[in-house]
Amino acid sequence: MNIFEVDTPAIVVDLDVMEDNLQRMADYTQTHNLRLRPHTKTHKSPLLARKQIELGAVGLTVAKPGEAEVMLAANPQDLLVAFPTLGATKMARLKEVARHTNLTVALDSFEAAKALSDGEVPAKILVEFDAGLGRVGIQPDELIDMIGAIKKLPHIQYDGISFYPGHIKDLGEEGHGMIEALNVLLNQTVDTLKKAGRAPRIVSGGSTPTMFQSHRIEAMNEIRPGTYIFNDRNTVVGKACSLEQCAATIIATVISTAQKGQILIDGGSKTFSSDRLLNDAGVSFGKVLNAPGALFHKMNEEHGFIDITECERTFHIGDKLQILMNHVCVAMNLQEQAIGYRNGTLETSWPIAARGKLT
Repeated sequence: MNIFEVDTPAIVVDLDVMEDNLQRMADYTQTHNLRLRPHTKTHKSPLLARKQIELGAVGLTVAKPGEAEVMLAANPQDLLVAFPTLGATKMARLKEVARHTNLTVALDSFEAAKALSDGEVPAKILVEFDAGLGRVGIQPDELIDMIGAIKKLPHIQYDGISFYPGHIKDLGEEGHGMIEALNVLLNQTVDTLKKAGRAPRIVSGGSTPTMFQSHRIEAMNEIRPGTYIFNDRNTVVGKACSLEQCAATIIATVISTAQKGQILIDGGSKTFSSDRLLNDAGVSFGKVLNAPGALFHKMNEEHGFIDITECERTFHIGDKLQILMNHVCVAMNLQEQAIGYRNGTLETSWPIAARGKLT
């Protein structure tokens, strides 16, 4: 079956491109002696997580206990929960996860650390600091006191520090300058910790936009990219990959041509991410690969609105369009399965087992 014969809307994955992406990352991290603990938030599949482990990943990264429970099926040696985790129910679940694999938790508060300790969750701890994004993470000068307090708690063990350079989204001149500034900050931070007797075994960071610049951040020894397995339109715009390195797209069907200069497809906000295109003031929710000039500019829940006034081709009811989404992680979470193909021919499919795991 050809990919344009699938029931729509559907996420399809070019297996050759995906496998090249996985191998490229494995080769890079091995060349630069970096630990790879990929984030599974993008693919949400134990099947694909296992491929990452087989290519040398030291473990997996998740955001929520529910994702951790699903990813146990990949038999990882280590699971990092890279999100502040609170609540007795979550502690009980993490304690059960820790019975099956080595558990690491990233956190930025004593309260979160004490919750793990009180719940007798045997976890290694990465203390998260803010490297510039302004999301979670304490300030670098607060690390020594936080680590000291955590080291006094039973059941948990300080193992290092973590950060997320999510403020670096574009590898243009400004982005490269931000990487250099991050390198200086991290060197200073790690040096200070060493002098205080708080040397981190693990310095965990990285992202897909910065993935192949990770060796420039000298004190970092572990990276956690997620999107790299598929890439997406924003990864291309951010100069972290080429269009040819995007493995996942959505096949949608033209369901209406009733309005002049416009077509509707059978995928809207329940299919595509609402994330806008990076560094673009316009409104666009995906690139229509087989309709140059088409502008996917509006969504309702089930409807995608595409302006075709700049298209040279004509459209008919039932036509299939292949669309590269702006943000693949969200789009993948909205689907029940992904379909794999080679050279346009369907080869396999797999459930997106961790979709919707919000707790």
